[in-house]
Amino acid sequence: MTDLHQRPDLLRAGEGKLNFLERLNLRWVRASFEPGWFNSVLRLCQRTVGQGWIHYGSRHLRHVFGKDRLPSLEQDGSILVVANHRSFFDLYVITAELVRAKMKKRIVFPVRSTFFYDHPLGFLVNLLASFLAMYPPLFRERKKAALNLLGLDELGWMLRRGGVFAGIHPEGTRNRGDDPYQLLPAQPGVGRIIYKAQVPVVPVFVLGLGNDFFGQLKRNFLRKGEPITVVFGSPVALDDLLSQNPSPRLYQKIAQRCMDAIAEVGQEERKLRAELLATRNARVD
Repeated sequence: MTDLHQRPDLLRAGEGKLNFLERLNLRWVRASFEPGWFNSVLRLCQRTVGQGWIHYGSRHLRHVFGKDRLPSLEQDGSILVVANHRSFFDLYVITAELVRAKMKKRIVFPVRSTFFYDHPLGFLVNLLASFLAMYPPLFRERKKAALNLLGLDELGWMLRRGGVFAGIHPEGTRNRGDDPYQLLPAQPGVGRIIYKAQVPVVPVFVLGLGNDFFGQLKRNFLRKGEPITVVFGSPVALDDLLSQNPSPRLYQKIAQRCMDAIAEVGQEERKLRAELLATRNARVD
């Protein structure tokens, strides 16, 4: 179980492994999650400015299903969303929908450390693009691998403490395959977070977003382009796994069950998308 009184300390563990800029960015973002005026301002900005530009930048193409399956969004507890990964903007659109449904939790997404934590502009871009939602950093260098496990544990600790929404891709990277319904293998790190967090886990399948930011905005405002479909599933049943002793094998089982749930929601999305396209084509004819 996660000890609520002992927050994993990435800064201390990173001594001798992280450079000055990485430590500075890590310190600033990490501190922003502590109670206080800065945390409150970031929450407000995520709920207003953040969800606002995402909503207006996708509303003409976006179709959302399954929101009635969601657990309560207004309580103090945390929620974890697991989603497939086709676009850089998948979690942005998913999160905006939840915020519009009155969710007031602090938003956080794990992110690769490259640029956001090792570049002079990384902190600024993180602040302007997500109001410091991009945390914890995941490092590629082998000598920093242990920090990634500690970062996952810290995210689990934050979720367990309450008041946090986290979005994670169990695939670990963008799926560039031709078939969006053929998902990549589940990564055990997701299972580790879920085991530490012990919070509701909601599977989501999203499809239709591109990776070209301005092109996506253009398609939306012209109302011409592929439909953006977001389908929420029911929370994943994990009690039988969460009651077991932790191990890498168990983490993999948890991650795989979440991936299976995403795949199941994906088949529902496939049918809904087909109906949307058929309706749109009928209108054109």
